[in-house]
Amino acid sequence: MDESLVRRTVEHYAEKWERHGASPLGVDWNGESSQVLHFQQLARVLQPGTAFTANDLGCGYGALLDFLEHHGGCAGYRGYDVNESMVAAARERTAGREGVSFEVRSAPDRDADYGFASGIFTLRLGRSDEERMRQMGDTLDELDRTSARGFAFNCLTSYSDAEKMRDYLYYPDPCAVFDRCKRRYSRNLVLLHDYGLFAFTVLVRKDVAVPGAPAR
Repeated sequence: MDESLVRRTVEHYAEKWERHGASPLGVDWNGESSQVLHFQQLARVLQPGTAFTANDLGCGYGALLDFLEHHGGCAGYRGYDVNESMVAAARERTAGREGVSFEVRSAPDRDADYGFASGIFTLRLGRSDEERMRQMGDTLDELDRTSARGFAFNCLTSYSDAEKMRDYLYYPDPCAVFDRCKRRYSRNLVLLHDYGLFAFTVLVRKDVAVPGAPAR
């Protein structure tokens, strides 16, 4: 992410973080129920009953870590965020947790089984649709490169009600995003657009065995 995007991102969240701190409102979710609902969709990329390591882009104060640990299987986690205050708060609240670390970065610096990006594509950041899609694509390329078993991310949707859309937010076409991911990353993709929010989630699964499918 270039410096102007980093600056705009930090500026957007600064007031909310100062007012609400380490909470869903502090990282610009509508509330805990909305945050958890997003996490539930992202977690559907995981293979049940298997241990995994995770990279979390836009980790905020580490709420996704809490969710993953509560549901079991998380054997290692590294969170990344461009906001230094959020990373500091995440380190403080998770001090002593084994296999957990947080870094002030916009991209992963290690590989993991799964990569997650929740809410990081929401802001337009003063860019056109074409520019924002290209920037999002660069980040997805990084997630693909550093995720061995798959990755998941969410976006606002272009199918949002027009009267509720805001010009500072980015609403990509879910069909275009799915097509890009299908062509570049994996044959095994899921597009979730059925959970009651003006948003969608994409699950990219790698090397998934499909019952009854012919061998490659």
